[in-house]
Amino acid sequence: MKSMLPTVNRQWTTWRQVATALVSLVLSTVLVASPAIALNDAQQLVVESWKLVNQSYVNPDRFEEVHWKRLRQKALEGTITSSEQAYSAIETMLSPLGDPYTRLLRPDDYTVMKASNQGSLSGVGLQLAHGSDDGRVVVIAPLEGSPAAEAGVVSGTAVLAVNGEPTDGLGLEATAARLRGDVGTQVVLNLQAPDGTTDEVTLERRSVDLRPVRTRRLRQNDHTLGYLRITQFSEGVPQQVQEAIAELSEKGIEGLVLDLRNNSGGLVSAGLAVADAFISNDPIVETRNREGIADPIQASALTLYDGPMVTLVNGGTASASEILAGALQDDGRSQLLGSRTFGKGLIQTLTNLSDGSGLAVTVAGYLTPSGRDIQGQGLEPDRRLDQPEPLNPGGDGDSWLIDAQRVLEPLLESNAEQNPSPEEATSADAADPDAI
Repeated sequence: MKSMLPTVNRQWTTWRQVATALVSLVLSTVLVASPAIALNDAQQLVVESWKLVNQSYVNPDRFEEVHWKRLRQKALEGTITSSEQAYSAIETMLSPLGDPYTRLLRPDDYTVMKASNQGSLSGVGLQLAHGSDDGRVVVIAPLEGSPAAEAGVVSGTAVLAVNGEPTDGLGLEATAARLRGDVGTQVVLNLQAPDGTTDEVTLERRSVDLRPVRTRRLRQNDHTLGYLRITQFSEGVPQQVQEAIAELSEKGIEGLVLDLRNNSGGLVSAGLAVADAFISNDPIVETRNREGIADPIQASALTLYDGPMVTLVNGGTASASEILAGALQDDGRSQLLGSRTFGKGLIQTLTNLSDGSGLAVTVAGYLTPSGRDIQGQGLEPDRRLDQPEPLNPGGDGDSWLIDAQRVLEPLLESNAEQNPSPEEATSADAADPDAI
């Protein structure tokens, strides 16, 4: 057995370092040199943002197409004396890039995003993105146990309006901001489901316990299985996964169902660390930065779990969770079961700006180890499971989880034949005196 439990702090630190190398740079607040004509603080914020994008954006060829230097000059020609004017100028400057993931985060939005990466959130529990086809604001996934999940909002639903304001005019960040508010207050959403039907839903905002890692033991006929659900890749997830696998191993599991449904991603470094828990020595992901260099990220020799497993995915499986799912599939480590994943294959850095706001910049794209580009396409599962998709992943009557257990069962029997227990091996040797 190569499986063992390495010290999680050291492993987690290593993968944070790898993720830093992944984007080939470390971004911090840029100190802008004093220009010939002194700029006020609000104007400095515009220049600061322009420089960050100029230094690290994944596709510098785009700069020539949009006349990037001219955009900075044009932004500074307007009246910019307040933070709000600076934010508007920055958003106008970034818009021609056509990249919804390279964006300004106002201080409140930036605070919320950092809190989410640390595993806490308040609001209605919707994870949003731009649709790959028409740019509309769509639901990647509802957070488990959130008001949105309880109302039956599903992945792929378009958010048409918030409190009567059309989202095509608000944009992604402003839509997300409208969904947040004081606990106990209500927000009215106009939604269009994936089948085209529309509905108006009133949701009450509340604190959401993300609980990104959930686990339990399952029984499938005479077999003991482990169930591991990861809903987000926040800071503490690698350690929580290690603890969960250790607990399941102590209970004598023979196989594992990994559930990545409605996991919209999070910290790439956390996704890499979890992939390293299941894969030994093989590539996890390949990245391409602005120089076009492909950098394969390799798993270490040690694993936390090396037994039979299958992985559940759906249209809410995105970004860092697609990195994990793609690595497992390409490596042959795990079959993917469910439906096609979301298709977000871009990586952003998030940088503090000098006034407490933040700037997200797309700095790299990723490919699966076999060279598949996930952006806009997603991952096709090895086996599609029956529709309609269960709305309560991991809950009672989850038909996809039942299907996963059935798919896993023959893998357990095959694994038992290839790796007999010491008692079985001794018995076989005794029965065959010529065995060596």
